[in-house]
Amino acid sequence: MEHDHVQQTLDGSPAISSWGLTVRRIDHDEGRVSLRMPFLPHLERGKGSGQFHGGPIASLIDVAGDAAIAIYLDGWVPTINLRVDYLRPATGAYLDAHATVRRRGRTIGVVDIDVLDDEDRLCAVGRGTYSTIVG
Repeated sequence: MEHDHVQQTLDGSPAISSWGLTVRRIDHDEGRVSLRMPFLPHLERGKGSGQFHGGPIASLIDVAGDAAIAIYLDGWVPTINLRVDYLRPATGAYLDAHATVRRRGRTIGVVDIDVLDDEDRLCAVGRGTYSTIVG
């Protein structure tokens, strides 16, 4: 799956498109996908806090992990399990999620995802387990 196809999929989902995600990088050889989420008012933890809410951060992690598996398949796959650890308040103009495929098996894939703020500070880490069967 190529950059434009991944971006079209993100833009085609009513929920995902409301987060303003953009594809920053796809590397098939390394099994990596990077997505960016801008700071938008409806993603704020509390009015005036200047912090991203944890829910959109978890969603960013999940979508980035799914995209990393999807670049090898002909479609997106269901999430089986998702773990998120929040390391610091996420602030700034945007967050970047860098997803790396750790294992891509016949039925299961595992992806690690780092989320960094606009100053390259690590804000959250996640691990997603995904089906590798499209559907």
